[in-house]
Amino acid sequence: MVTDVCLVVPTIREYECLETYFENAREHGFDLDRLHVVLVTEDFCDTEAMQAMLDDEGVEGTVFDGSAREDWFAERGIDEYNHLIPEASHAQTSFGLLYMWERDFEYGLFIDDDTLPHPDFDFFGSHFDNLAYEGEIESVRSDEQWVNVLYQNVDEHGLYPRGYPYSAMDEDVETGTTEVDDVVASQGLWTNVPDLDAVRILMDGDLQGQAQTRTTTEDYDGNFVAESGQYLTVCSMNLAFHREVIPAFYQLPMDDNRWDVGRFDDIWSGLFLKRACDVLDKDIVNGYPLCEHNKAPRSTFGDLNNEVPGLELNEHVWEIIDEVGEDADSYAEVFAAMADAMATGEFDYENAEFINYCGEFMRDWLECLAELRPGTLATEDRVSVTADD
Repeated sequence: MVTDVCLVVPTIREYECLETYFENAREHGFDLDRLHVVLVTEDFCDTEAMQAMLDDEGVEGTVFDGSAREDWFAERGIDEYNHLIPEASHAQTSFGLLYMWERDFEYGLFIDDDTLPHPDFDFFGSHFDNLAYEGEIESVRSDEQWVNVLYQNVDEHGLYPRGYPYSAMDEDVETGTTEVDDVVASQGLWTNVPDLDAVRILMDGDLQGQAQTRTTTEDYDGNFVAESGQYLTVCSMNLAFHREVIPAFYQLPMDDNRWDVGRFDDIWSGLFLKRACDVLDKDIVNGYPLCEHNKAPRSTFGDLNNEVPGLELNEHVWEIIDEVGEDADSYAEVFAAMADAMATGEFDYENAEFINYCGEFMRDWLECLAELRPGTLATEDRVSVTADD
């Protein structure tokens, strides 16, 4: 069996959750020889215990703490790009994307270490069925150009996920059907603790960073896509994708920046991916397989402090990228257009310079990919966006 799936898990605590995912795979006949696991962790963590867990499970994999990541960049002569991976941040998932890009994995999977596969679902099988799916599927749109991924039972729970713009709430939702034939990402949703931002958690009366309102399997009713031109939140806790999307799927440098912006890495990477998919006529399937999100108690106000510096920016980033890249014919070319718009734009928002900062990192992302695999970003992608600066 070819090892064609790179499973990326950012972790400093509950890496043993993978044992349950492996058990789910065996129960449903998924061949674990297809997996190569990349555990992205920190120097203060027990990397030997993590590697031992993978060895005991008989699953191929590598553990990268901060020092190992630095060595990885140095060994490839690309030290100038190690700033792309922030320290002590969930956005370190981008290291897994670089690792995957250098090698010949066809698929990627993101799993967060505070999740478990829902026992009612074939976790790996469902994701790969979604990626291979061709046919009719429910389509969703709203008059606000945003789709709430929790729309299916929103009249009961009233929830909007982390990253959903406040200005797009109270939208009018329309559903229909569409035909898909090129699915490049599969976003599974979650039961138990919903993925909310701190403001919404506070409004739900919870000071422990979780939420009083919980989600169950009854809140979901099958798979769907957001229509072209519609945006949605993409959470990386339960996500599978084709390698082709990596140029447009960079998880931005959150937390480790002078504006203290955090918590929007997967949200904004999802915006980039959705814009690229719309331009290139690709699709993101959302819904199943579900996972159990068992977020540990922590201060809601701590999350709020991380989110507030970027809240206004989150209302507008999607508008910036929605105006560019429409003539592109590759992920890298769409991403280069978005990078230019963000790097050079003049914005009148709180902490607006962070958008310019991200744009420069996006440019560096494409350059790094080109260095890792010369010739894989074709000339027509026009990724040398900094050449004339």
